[in-house]
Amino acid sequence: MTAGNPLSGRLDDDDYPAYTMGRAAEMLGTTPGFLRAIGEAGLITPLRSEGGHRRYSRYQLRIAARAREIVDQGTPVEAACRIVILEDQLEEAQRINAEYRRAEGKPEDGAH
Repeated sequence: MTAGNPLSGRLDDDDYPAYTMGRAAEMLGTTPGFLRAIGEAGLITPLRSEGGHRRYSRYQLRIAARAREIVDQGTPVEAACRIVILEDQLEEAQRINAEYRRAEGKPEDGAH
């Protein structure tokens, strides 16, 4: 896992089987080089098969697809990866806030 990246090690229940690099790139409509680039930028860390081959979970493919959308808009890979991480952190913070508000009996929209 990449230190400091909350997305790199997260797995969903539907993550297996993981896809090979070639199949993952094909599913994303990109190249294995893109997957390597977002890995080097710290967005995702591929799983490793018993033979040492890189494999990508469905969750990782969803993250990679979002990064691909941002890169396709002209954003450099490193910046796109950081954007995806920040978006995920914002969603998590909003989820936690909503749970807290429900537990406290407060409206979720912030109204008093």
